[in-house]
Amino acid sequence: MRILIVEDEEHLAEALSQILKKNNYSVDVVHDGEDGLDYALSGIYDLLLLDIMLPGRDGISILKKVRAEGMAVPVILLTAKGEIPDKIAGLDHGADDYVAKPFSSDELMARIRAAMRRKGEVMPEDALKFGDLELNASNPKLTVRGKEIKLNPKESELLELLILRKQAVTSKEQIIEKLWGFDSEAEHNNVEVYVSFLRKKLNFLASDTRIATIRGVGYVLEEGKG
Repeated sequence: MRILIVEDEEHLAEALSQILKKNNYSVDVVHDGEDGLDYALSGIYDLLLLDIMLPGRDGISILKKVRAEGMAVPVILLTAKGEIPDKIAGLDHGADDYVAKPFSSDELMARIRAAMRRKGEVMPEDALKFGDLELNASNPKLTVRGKEIKLNPKESELLELLILRKQAVTSKEQIIEKLWGFDSEAEHNNVEVYVSFLRKKLNFLASDTRIATIRGVGYVLEEGKG
């Protein structure tokens, strides 16, 4: 799952990024409100961490724009301790939660998990299943009928995306944005490489599930095709 951090205090933003990465999230970081809005509106994020006081555009205005666009992505606001009016304004405009600075990493992760559950997302520590596949995304490994194999992080993220989208076709552009980020220089051949890696591991596990190529469109998981 991919999280966007919009925080102008660079040391804090870097610390947040490291905490999230250690918990198996993909992370993008921006330091001003205008970039934050552009990234947020891309639609590729599973959760937004928004500081309220930002240069260019404040966090509340970003939140208002996101909700005005009909986006239901969970939003957690980062607030200064004791700023009650900011907390009230954020919640009134559609924030899911807030964390007052300074905060512990345990508190932050608990609030992220709670926000994801309210949205109905499957958390990284949960097993994802499709056909005969069982993906453990927190300690990346793939199991088929009791036989398992380790996955690297990108393989795990790609398979997670395909499973969560169920039988919807996923384009290469969607995969690049989700796995490498909004402004990544990754290209279509990067996607093809990781699809190839996954296919080889599915073959090794003798899975009945396959990654089908829909020519000119993208990829989709299919069951029972051998």
